[in-house]
Amino acid sequence: MGAEGGPFLVLDELQVRFSDTVTIGPVSLTIERGEILALLGPSGSGKTTLLRMLAGFERPDRGHVRVEGEDVTPVPPARRRVGMVFQHYALFPHLDVGENVAFGLEGREGGKGKGEAVAESLALVDLAGFERRKVQELSGGQQQRVALARALAPAPRVLALDEPLSNLDPSLRERTRRELRQLIKRIGITAVFVTHEQEEAFDLGDRVAVLNAGRLNQIGTPEELYERPANLFVGTFVGRANVLRGAAARALGAADGQVLLVRPEQLRLGAGGAGLSGVVAERRYTGAAAFFQVTLETGERVEVQAAPEAARVGEQVSVAATRTMCFADQGG
Repeated sequence: MGAEGGPFLVLDELQVRFSDTVTIGPVSLTIERGEILALLGPSGSGKTTLLRMLAGFERPDRGHVRVEGEDVTPVPPARRRVGMVFQHYALFPHLDVGENVAFGLEGREGGKGKGEAVAESLALVDLAGFERRKVQELSGGQQQRVALARALAPAPRVLALDEPLSNLDPSLRERTRRELRQLIKRIGITAVFVTHEQEEAFDLGDRVAVLNAGRLNQIGTPEELYERPANLFVGTFVGRANVLRGAAARALGAADGQVLLVRPEQLRLGAGGAGLSGVVAERRYTGAAAFFQVTLETGERVEVQAAPEAARVGEQVSVAATRTMCFADQGG
């Protein structure tokens, strides 16, 4: 907990206006000590702007950033004690690893000597002894850890990460995000990171804040967002989803004026009986399960997750729902 039992980090009604039509916020969030919060949303949703306001690189037009009860809104980035890991790492190719990490200590007063702080931060990210290595000699994952070590060297109170895995090959991302979460938890630092990938947000974040068009739509655990989305946008942005209207929605339980959201694993295929009839148009095998594209009698198409042997392309099937979520139909 933060000062006097309050939250450790508070973003209070942060807002920035870029034009008469483009505004980010107001957004309010509270983050507890040691928590990892993911800011998730599409491009242009405001997540990076929010992160930059936290780190001090963007000044809000209104609102406050408080860390342990201290209002740091007017404090410049170098004195805010928020460690920033940039999307493209911003490492200096003409400096070796140790010099890159030491760069984060420029202007810092007191504390450990630079050499000791560099060695300790490299050890934290499992790069002990890499001080004299050239940045160009490192893999993408190692360069990311150097950027992380540089952010950690000044002993920040908060770690801010902007798309921390976007520069890695897809084959490395899953392993690296697990390692990154384990590292952040081992250090015990409070972290906020930006991503547009739902799987990354769910893997790394204790909680996830979903933003769209500059507004906070929902914040919660991955399970809460997936199982109980606050609105149709969250439901479709987080995970795979079928959206049905009209006769198809009513046949699966929606009332007039409602749009129905149902996930592929919440539909089942049958040879007939209850539900909507349709024809299997496509089948995509993924190993333990398969995804079937079924064209319904209403003309709509749904995706169903089922056992690989559940149906064949061209087969007549029935589609029934085991669970659905209904929202007011706003059109679209």
